[in-house]
Amino acid sequence: MTQPQLPFRLSICGLDELPAFAAEGVSHVVSILDPDYPDPEDFAAFLPHRRAVLRFDDVIVTGDLYQAPGAGDVAAILNVGRELAADGATHVLVHCHAGVSRSTAAAALLLAQRMPDAIDDVFDEIHRVRPRSWPNSLIVRLGDAQLGLAGRLVAAMQRHHARVAVDYPELAKLLRMGMRAHEVPDPSAPTG
Repeated sequence: MTQPQLPFRLSICGLDELPAFAAEGVSHVVSILDPDYPDPEDFAAFLPHRRAVLRFDDVIVTGDLYQAPGAGDVAAILNVGRELAADGATHVLVHCHAGVSRSTAAAALLLAQRMPDAIDDVFDEIHRVRPRSWPNSLIVRLGDAQLGLAGRLVAAMQRHHARVAVDYPELAKLLRMGMRAHEVPDPSAPTG
């Protein structure tokens, strides 16, 4: 993989890691929080920055019990991506609660938006920045459609999921026990 030439540093984290970024020169933050979660107080200690806040649950199906990410949320993420270019962002931090699913999916969309001809590099960069990650497939599917990528981003995410399932078997096991079991590749299935 050739490391993408991004005009900014990309970081991804969970809520408990936010304090570590307070003095890191973060210029822009994408916060993804549960709908009723209070605004993290950690940002009071950050240097001046621009922040976009999105609120939805980490689910991959729509329903009445949770607020799933929707087309409007994905459009908002992509709008942030356009603003990053206009604002001259230097260090972009994307966070959610655990720094595993929603934030990595949003970061993947920001990367795909910047490098649509190098989609295979998107999840290599996500893996470099946040190796233990499992991007939310609903966000990625919606983003793939809005970016007109014809399934290429979804296919790259599936390859990433397969890689992470091997690298982090405890995460794969946890996902197999929940509503995301269908996303986890069967370890006994032939590859290639």
